Amino acid sequence: MPTATLPLSRDEFEMLEQLLWMDSPSRHELAARTGHSKSKIANLVTRLLDAGWLEEGAVRESSGGRRPVGLRLRPQLGALVGIDLGATSVDVVLCSVDLAVLGRRTAATDVSRGPGPVLAQIEALLDDLLTCHSVPTDQVFGLGMGVPGPVEFHTGLLINPPLMPRWEGFNLREHFSALFEAPLAVDNDVNLMALGELHHVRQQGLSAAPENFLVVKLGTGIGCGIIAHGDVFRGADGAAGDIGHICVDSAGPRCHCGNLGCLEALAGAPHIAREAARAAADGSSPILADLAHQHGELGTREVAQAARLGDPVANHIVQTAGSRVGQVLAGLVNFFNPSQILLGGGLTHLGPLMLASVRQSVYARSLPLSTRKLRIDYTHLQDASGLRGAAVLALRHALTVQAGLHGEA
Repeated sequence: MPTATLPLSRDEFEMLEQLLWMDSPSRHELAARTGHSKSKIANLVTRLLDAGWLEEGAVRESSGGRRPVGLRLRPQLGALVGIDLGATSVDVVLCSVDLAVLGRRTAATDVSRGPGPVLAQIEALLDDLLTCHSVPTDQVFGLGMGVPGPVEFHTGLLINPPLMPRWEGFNLREHFSALFEAPLAVDNDVNLMALGELHHVRQQGLSAAPENFLVVKLGTGIGCGIIAHGDVFRGADGAAGDIGHICVDSAGPRCHCGNLGCLEALAGAPHIAREAARAAADGSSPILADLAHQHGELGTREVAQAARLGDPVANHIVQTAGSRVGQVLAGLVNFFNPSQILLGGGLTHLGPLMLASVRQSVYARSLPLSTRKLRIDYTHLQDASGLRGAAVLALRHALTVQAGLHGEA
């Protein structure tokens, strides 16, 4: 746990949180960002330096006067752990408190097996990572975890997760409290992707960072992270953005959630794999049949390979899935009017045809004003968006706990 003096006042907490979004800011930059007077910022910085929360960094170039000194969180506060659990894989990252990556581990998994075996796998990855970098568990400052299902954010409990039926009501915070002194924050995986993308764009240039955009995860499940007014929007109970269960065809197949024709059931990775297997079996796609013979089974990577080879059936499967995703996103564009839609997740490996199909459907179905400046592209951080977001959430939540502001991360 931190070596700094506790607790934090709200003003101190708010200033420390600004360091998340700024690259070693000076006192002057913090005053401009927070709206506080220079004297108030100077007093806060002095207290936080004395208490061991902050340290001064490099002296910056002068813009005409005294050369400013950058500020940053002290590395001695500890390390951050980020866990990005998907339906079929898990990634774990170890970061310093300035969010620099120290190490990362990745493994295939299956969340349908339930919390026992999956958490044992995660703990083994964490143990390996911490041992490799000589970080004892009591030097972990905070943990953040993303899961592929609805999360009641203030409690961290999974509530009726369609892809994770054995996890219903499982208390992840309680589980990890037996392993770490540091607090754990839990959120939906695509919310963490959105948080990671927000952090990235702000680090690139705070004044130009978009404040209202969507991050869509396309994989076994389909979900949407919403950035509204510069922060993650979770809704009343944490369920905002669960677009995978919007109906696109009332006569469609039954979804994991129990309803018919959900987007996830008609455009998720399992549906694409089933469509490919059907085409291989009935002889309509010799290329997919050959790939099935070579690999034993067909997944989205084989569909992508067939599409690159010019297979019309594979192209149709990809285009249909992209069009269905775009159909739902068009509704969100008309409702929310985002500046960007960023696509991530395993289905982005289907290539440019998937992206083009999503774009075409969105632009065809949305109002001209809502798409006039809309950008639709892949996530900036690719498969690292969720891990970055998990680390950001870990730090934000740890600071709220130190400030006695539980649940406000």
